[in-house]
Amino acid sequence: MDPEWNDSQPIYRQIRDRVVAMILDGLLKEGDPLPSVRNVAADSRVNPLTVLKAYQQLEGDGLVDKKRGLGMFVKSGARDILLRGERQRFLTEQWPEVHATILRLGLAEQLLGSGSGRAAPKEG
Repeated sequence: MDPEWNDSQPIYRQIRDRVVAMILDGLLKEGDPLPSVRNVAADSRVNPLTVLKAYQQLEGDGLVDKKRGLGMFVKSGARDILLRGERQRFLTEQWPEVHATILRLGLAEQLLGSGSGRAAPKEG
């Protein structure tokens, strides 16, 4: 994991979000173990308790299971849960702004009018 941190949110949250991205991108699949707390802490140069807090949040979200003595593992269905949540978040938080920008710039027909799914360049 990349050890560069954003000051706008807690590090444990950023670690959680990176694991979520790894699951969504298919780098971590159902049943795969999460990287060990010690390894992530060492690689990221953070306190192991910070990593543990991120992992506990993932467990609380129902995305991973803890197997005593073995570590944390991606739970079956975790990617589907994340996709539903991310899609809903996009539609409620990001899409309205994107849609408004498309309308404001007069791009609706250019983006959707070609029927091919690709934006047709405007000649001018």
